[in-house]
Amino acid sequence: MEIEATSADRNLLLEMKGELDHHGARNALRELELSIDAALPKKLVLDLAGVTFMDSSGIALILRAQQRMQLLDGSLLVCNVPAQAKRVLDAAGIGRLVTIR
Repeated sequence: MEIEATSADRNLLLEMKGELDHHGARNALRELELSIDAALPKKLVLDLAGVTFMDSSGIALILRAQQRMQLLDGSLLVCNVPAQAKRVLDAAGIGRLVTIR
């Protein structure tokens, strides 16, 4: 799992590439935490366009991102979700908790 972070004006974009499974999520969660701590964003965008596979570990990562953004009084947007990952998110009802476009 690769994550490319871009930060400007308290906005943080994290572009995720690869498999967001048990192994990939561990490193991705660490990078997510470090990026949020460094940028202290008001808006976090998780771009999943490059995600080739996602399981429940991806759900945990998204919920953790949501939790961190709530602590910062910020917002989270998940975008460009591939079909397979969308099915996982839909099955878990994540769209009721997080904005997905």
